Amino acid sequence: MTVDVTVVGGGISGLACARAVRDAGGSVRVIDRGRRPGGRLSSRTIDGRAVDLGASYFVVGDDERFARVAADWEARGVARGWTDTFSAIDADGSVTRKTGPLRWAALGGSRALVLDLADGADVESGREVAHAAPFRVDGVDAGEVVLAMPEPQARRLTDGIPVAPQEWEPVIAVVLRWDKRRWPADLHGAFVNGDPEVAFLADDGDRRGDDAPVLVVHTTGAAARRYLDDPDAAIPPVATATRRLLGIDVEPVSAVAHRWTFARPTRTTGEPFFRSPGLSLCGDAWGESAAVRTAWSSGDALGRALAAS
Repeated sequence: MTVDVTVVGGGISGLACARAVRDAGGSVRVIDRGRRPGGRLSSRTIDGRAVDLGASYFVVGDDERFARVAADWEARGVARGWTDTFSAIDADGSVTRKTGPLRWAALGGSRALVLDLADGADVESGREVAHAAPFRVDGVDAGEVVLAMPEPQARRLTDGIPVAPQEWEPVIAVVLRWDKRRWPADLHGAFVNGDPEVAFLADDGDRRGDDAPVLVVHTTGAAARRYLDDPDAAIPPVATATRRLLGIDVEPVSAVAHRWTFARPTRTTGEPFFRSPGLSLCGDAWGESAAVRTAWSSGDALGRALAAS
């Protein structure tokens, strides 16, 4: 039976879209190529615990609908306010603490946010879609089709979409585990200035609340481009840079690298989503700034628009 909406892409934007359609009484199916939904809110089990590899945190911002979702996550123990203080680390290792908006994290790993949105939804995981067209997916009637993914990936699935090409920056996420925490307890997360390898690092044990001695380090875009064909090659230079920046005098006991070919858009469209009859797009490039809340808001707004029609 044909559903009202078929969403291709099981990240937070796609599941927010699906939830909005369902809440309005419509029928919706989500198709995702991963083993479980998550997209760039991905957590991977490493050394027996879930480690956040993608988006490092989320900020609620001034979207009242997303604020209600975050409050519900907090009330049910899915997410919590993490910290309003990050560090800025210069290439010479000097550190400045800076306060800002409250950053939120998921206690069970960031994938838990998407799995919560997916609860009760019709989700087909592990399926690679070959072709999408208005009202059809892989040649089968699909209702309104939503491509909830970066535009370069969406373009590969269609015969042409009337939107301007978008540029995306890659990132290699490197997970470094030590035998014990060897950095200041108030580090939380840090933006790195002027280093050729490292752009951001997060204390994953602090973020998750279990005090595991694990850092997740994101490379610069330039470094990621060098290592895209061999992500593991990023581990030695990233580990060396991290030790230098934080003054750590021992090697990590384990390290894992993960490639994000389309980690974040270099600029956003300013529009909440793209919609045309039978084929629409949503995601974190469709908004004012690339962020988790933008991805959710884009999917939610598109889902409500489709349901209203």
